[in-house]
Amino acid sequence: MSLMTPREPHLSPNAVCLTPDRSVDLRQSAFFERGAVEVAAATECGTRHSVNEDSYSALERSAPVYVVADGVGGGAMAAWTSRELVQRIHASLDDRVIDATSIKTALLDADRELRRRIARETAYSGAATVALCASVDDALTDWLIAWVGDCRVYRTRAPASTSAELLTCDDTYDHLGEHPPVGGSPNDPARMVGNGAVVSPNVASVRMRDGEMLVICSDGVHKHVGARDINATLRAHAPLSQCCERLVDLARSRGSEDDATLLVVHRKAPRRGRFASMLLG
Repeated sequence: MSLMTPREPHLSPNAVCLTPDRSVDLRQSAFFERGAVEVAAATECGTRHSVNEDSYSALERSAPVYVVADGVGGGAMAAWTSRELVQRIHASLDDRVIDATSIKTALLDADRELRRRIARETAYSGAATVALCASVDDALTDWLIAWVGDCRVYRTRAPASTSAELLTCDDTYDHLGEHPPVGGSPNDPARMVGNGAVVSPNVASVRMRDGEMLVICSDGVHKHVGARDINATLRAHAPLSQCCERLVDLARSRGSEDDATLLVVHRKAPRRGRFASMLLG
């Protein structure tokens, strides 16, 4: 999708929290444990611009809802749009009963409101792609995933030599069987949040078993590393946050110039007691 403003536009004096958060311009990583799961994330600003236009959830939130959003490069207010999208999804879903309908409603409401807020500041269009996962049970085994655009969700399993399983299908013109606009590419996202292009957000159910991971990432990661690389890198014998940083480094080493972000939810395998290990050994 070709959007015409390469920088964040000048904002009106009445705009609220529309300036980009420059604290995430460079490399950033985070880690948090929640009962049976550990969560880690890493993001890094690309070389195409000075502001990171990706955004992701704060990991220590009260609700197990995790989001990655990618502000459309060249779009109006891309950095603000991705951050506002993450915040609006959490405002709609945190500490509430979550189902497919509530997730779709949250995304459609965000699409409408972001479009309205952007139009108040500039005549140019802006939008973000997004993917999320949300637990729907106390045991953190049953999850709903959702996406609009070309942010992706993978599931990794042991052993490290296997490939991660892609759980989403990019909303590109090619995959949707639609013709891109003049100047666009078949691989551009045809559905985005913030420009009124969302009709029915994608939602699917996933069960996460012990030892598995859900990996949410922007295209700055997945366009440059394959499913086997994702599984091998994240299942290395290292802290999860360090594994996330290594995956960003791998994407960079393979030519990624875009903002690169991933968030990983790992359902930890239960530790065996010494006696049980001796019996099984």
